[in-house]
Amino acid sequence: MRANMLTFGAARIDKITDLDPFVLPATLLLPGRDLSELQGEAALLCPHHVDFDAGTLLISVHSFLLRVNGLNVLIDTCVGECKPRPRRADWDNRRATGYLERLAKAGVRPEDVDIVMCTHLHADHVGWNTRLEDGRWRPTFPNARYVMGLHELEHWQAEEAAAPGAHNHAAFADSVLPIVEAGLAETVTDGFSLSQGMDIIPLHGHSPGQIGLVLEGGGNGRAVFCGDAIHSPVQVFRPDWSSGFCHDPAQAAKTRKDLLERAAEEDLLLLPAHTRSAYGFRIRRDGNGHRPVMV
Repeated sequence: MRANMLTFGAARIDKITDLDPFVLPATLLLPGRDLSELQGEAALLCPHHVDFDAGTLLISVHSFLLRVNGLNVLIDTCVGECKPRPRRADWDNRRATGYLERLAKAGVRPEDVDIVMCTHLHADHVGWNTRLEDGRWRPTFPNARYVMGLHELEHWQAEEAAAPGAHNHAAFADSVLPIVEAGLAETVTDGFSLSQGMDIIPLHGHSPGQIGLVLEGGGNGRAVFCGDAIHSPVQVFRPDWSSGFCHDPAQAAKTRKDLLERAAEEDLLLLPAHTRSAYGFRIRRDGNGHRPVMV
């Protein structure tokens, strides 16, 4: 493993960063929760994941570039550029972020991407789906099929029909609809296989139809690209702490607890969408709970 690349069985995994650190008040990401309860875990959580003095959580917004079975798979496409996001100054009309340059440095051009997988359709997971060309939003990855959960897409289509632009930073119109209209969207349901050893699993709760991807790694076991089922290592210690952005907090907590238990039982490598300073973590049982081992 190099600092910017992880080998997992026959697969190569790169992190393509869009925004790091992305700093959020704990009161916003985990409303009603008290970070001081986790002071005993400061050695693991500081300085990359929690700033106890400032009362903030530090996360990353990045894609995973997965190369396996002759495919280039980009998992989640971050915030993007030129997107009007007035409610988040650090997302609003960004320019010259270097994201595509970092993708090229990893050896992949936009036209080389075979599959874009959106674990869910929140604004910080679909932004680079499209880019502005001649005043229109066009697919950034023109030769890719954009895989997304059927229930997830149906939910946001209904939201958009009921109140256009009133939800999810208006991301549907500029980052999802152009993909659908271009005929590049491929909706999937639980159990769908992207390719041999690459299976879709349900991770509902954070969003109505969030999906994950299980990657077979041979002697390395399995890895799970799990989107926002886990935002921060904080939630490994406190799996009942769902984020303030969760569609169904109770279901999100159940999904997270089930995932952590499975990860501990099967020694899964979990690859969440926002972990800083590491690719992800394996899970070990710790008394009645769990703790992460960063990878």
